[in-house]
Amino acid sequence: MAGVKRRDLAERDRRLGAATLGDLEIQGVDVFCWCNRCGHNSTLATGRLVAELGRGHPVPEVGARLRCSRCAGKDVATRPAWPSLGQVARHG
Repeated sequence: MAGVKRRDLAERDRRLGAATLGDLEIQGVDVFCWCNRCGHNSTLATGRLVAELGRGHPVPEVGARLRCSRCAGKDVATRPAWPSLGQVARHG
């Protein structure tokens, strides 16, 4: 049964597709980068990335072109830098 679910999820992901730099540019959202080697993180301006890579470049693939400025590692993950809601202290 797990194989069926895995195939269904993979098909859904393929149909939805990854966010592109153009999508983020329209929404005014930058790109959050995380080094999987040392944990260093940073945010890159979407406008600069669009100028270098183009609007159609998928956001998750940006990391493959980056190198960590702290440890020089090439294992960098990228995602949209969605605005934070700030610290949440209490609910209810």
